[in-house]
Amino acid sequence: MDLARHLRHFLVVAEEMHFGRAAEVLGIAQPPLSQSIQRLERELGVALFDRSRRAVQLTTAGQLLIEEARALLAAEQRLRTVARKAADGSLGTLRAGVPPDTPAAVLHRLLRELAAQAAGLTVDLHELTTAEQLRLLATAELDVGLVEHPVDAPDLRCGPTAELPLGVALPRTSPLARLREVSLADLAGHELILFPRATAPGWHDELLSVCHTHGFVPGPVRHARNPEFLLGLVLSGNGVALTREALARREPRVAWRPLVDRPLRLRVGAVWPETAPHPAAPRFAQVAADVLRDGAGPVPLPAPETPTGPWSVVYTVHPAQRGDRDPAARP
Repeated sequence: MDLARHLRHFLVVAEEMHFGRAAEVLGIAQPPLSQSIQRLERELGVALFDRSRRAVQLTTAGQLLIEEARALLAAEQRLRTVARKAADGSLGTLRAGVPPDTPAAVLHRLLRELAAQAAGLTVDLHELTTAEQLRLLATAELDVGLVEHPVDAPDLRCGPTAELPLGVALPRTSPLARLREVSLADLAGHELILFPRATAPGWHDELLSVCHTHGFVPGPVRHARNPEFLLGLVLSGNGVALTREALARREPRVAWRPLVDRPLRLRVGAVWPETAPHPAAPRFAQVAADVLRDGAGPVPLPAPETPTGPWSVVYTVHPAQRGDRDPAARP
C-alpha cells in the first residue's frame, strides 16, 4: 500500500469536502479516488468520512487524522530531500587528504567553494603525503585524496588535474637570484633539496629525470619533508629547491625564479576508490582542480628596486603663522 499517496488523496478530499472537486484537483477520475479513500479506511480500520448525509463530512477520526497526515507527508518529503542530497554528495562527511605543502590560500578557497556548493557537507581534511593518502584510500580510511601525479593506483578513479609550474628557490644572496629566469643547467654543481622519495615516488622520479634531461645532475640530494625545513636549508646555503612560488614566498630571504621554458610542472589532482565511491568525491575533485588552476599562474616579478638615500624633510612656516617674525607682516 502506498500510504503517502492515499494520505495525499485524503487531505485533498478533506479540504474540498467533495469527491468530485477533489478528483478534479488531483487530476484523476472520481471512482479511483473513492477506492483510494476506502482502501485507506480499511488499512486504518476506521471511517474517515460520513457519507450518510447529502454533504460529505469528516468523522472524528478524520478530523484527528488531518494534522497527523500533514506531519507524516512533511516528514516523507524531508526524508526524500536528505536521501537526494546524500546521493549527490551535498550532505554528510567527506574525509579528504591534501598535501602538507598546500598553501593556506588554496585551502581557504577550497573549503569556501565546497561550502558554497554543498552547505550540508562537512569536509574532514587531513594533511597527508601522496603515499599516505594512497594507503588510507586502500583501507577505506579516506574518501578522496589530492595527490601528486603520477601514481600507480589502478583501483582508483582520477579527477581533473592542475599543472603547477615549478621554479627554483635559492638564497637572495646567490648570483643566480639576479637572473629573471634560471635554466636547470644553471643549477649544475648545486646540491638539491627534495622531498623524500617515499612520500611521492612517481613524482620524485619524474622530477629527477627531467633535471637530468636538461643538464642538471645534482650531487648529494638532501631530503626535506617539512616546507619550513626545506626553506631553512635553502636559506643556509645547503642547496637549492625546485618548488612552487607560493611556498618560497613564505621566507622573504629566499628568492624564487621561474625556470626557462617551464620544464617542470607538478600535476595535482584528486583520486578516489573505483568501488563504492563517496558521492561528494567528484565534486571535491573538480573544485580542487579549479582552485589550483586559478592560483597556478606565476606572480609577476617586481622590477628591481633602485637604492635611494634617506628622505630629506623640509619644514616651512605658513605666512599666517609668521607673525612679527616676518617683516612683511609688521604694520
